[in-house]
Amino acid sequence: MPQSFSSAVAETFRSLRHRNFRLYWLGQLVSLIGTWMQSVAQGWLMHRLTSSPFMLGLLGFCQFTPVMLFSLFGGVLADRMDKRRLLIFTQSGMMIQAVVMALLTSLHRISPWGLLGLAFLFGIINAFDLPARQTFLIEMVGKDDLANAIALNSAVFNVARVIGPAIAGILVATMGEDGCFWLNAASYLAVLYGLWRIRIERVRRHIEEVGTLAHLREGIVYAWNHEAIRNLLLLLGVTAGLGFQYLILLPVYTRDLLHAGPQVYGLLVSAFGVGSLFSAAVLTRQLDRWALRRSLLVGLLVSGVGMGCFAWSRAVWLSCAMGLLAGFGLILYVAATNTMIQHSLEDRFRGRVMSLYTLMLIGTAPLGALLLGAVAQRFGAPIATSLSALTLLGGALRVSYRLRVIAAREAQRPVTSPAAEKLG
Repeated sequence: MPQSFSSAVAETFRSLRHRNFRLYWLGQLVSLIGTWMQSVAQGWLMHRLTSSPFMLGLLGFCQFTPVMLFSLFGGVLADRMDKRRLLIFTQSGMMIQAVVMALLTSLHRISPWGLLGLAFLFGIINAFDLPARQTFLIEMVGKDDLANAIALNSAVFNVARVIGPAIAGILVATMGEDGCFWLNAASYLAVLYGLWRIRIERVRRHIEEVGTLAHLREGIVYAWNHEAIRNLLLLLGVTAGLGFQYLILLPVYTRDLLHAGPQVYGLLVSAFGVGSLFSAAVLTRQLDRWALRRSLLVGLLVSGVGMGCFAWSRAVWLSCAMGLLAGFGLILYVAATNTMIQHSLEDRFRGRVMSLYTLMLIGTAPLGALLLGAVAQRFGAPIATSLSALTLLGGALRVSYRLRVIAAREAQRPVTSPAAEKLG
């Protein structure tokens, strides 16, 4: 039994045997805790200054619009330059943004419009950071351990999502929002140290001498002509755009519906994170193509049910339980989508296609955030969140239909090539 347990642990954390990934993973853990602290404090500060659900939606709109506008160019850059150097540049930019936000808040010079401007700046940097991060994993661990690295990367994101908001809730209540911003700025030192120590053997890639737009168009055409990738990206764009925007309204639920303070706000964000952490742990196992396909369906179905129940809960314990359920489903779906896309890719298109993944996952958020903020302002937060839940359940119906089509297709035609293994 002990040997079996140790083997299971080794299998779960197998990507950490790679020195470069270990340095990156540990640095990300510290830095992401700070990022979640800033996210919670930023939303609370905006609601404290304005008491407006629409302004919360506008905050999300400003933070995610640059991802929609620039992430495709970020993918081109990730395919063309050293990803480690690009990440050092983007993470340094995020640290400077956090310092400015902390300084203005400490001096009581922050305003709602200042918050919106700093959120927009963060979004610009993030548009170039995310595609580089997504494609850097394979350079650290190789293709054999890629799925495990994606799962562990998701796990560290969600560990931070549990710890960061819990700390932020306490700090906001005792010290104010500026304490969270200063700690976030300091946390970037950990990931910068890890990136500085990483050593990647540079691989010379032949890149045709074409313009940026032509290079970008080539990646879009490749993704569109690949049926598996196209289906996964389009579904992600719809479900993420409307179904994933629950965070922007959590201050409204906390202050106006649950009549609680920042500690409960942090607890609600952490509850979503705990559920997400469980799903990331599930995905550290080796999963075949049908297990990943089922994860898409289960993730959307569970998150839709959890989100719908969360919308109408008026008890803190029930809201936390439903947040946990929704968080589990959302990350199960997103991580399975990421793994399936990356295993379907040719390496030379990886940066550009993963920038499309970023565009669908995060770049669609501005419109969803603005819409849900407006719906919440006019009809109330429960109606807006119910719209998110219905979007996720609609996605589950779509996946269920596709799985039946794929099953019928494979029953008629035996699998004879690796290409047939991919999601249709």
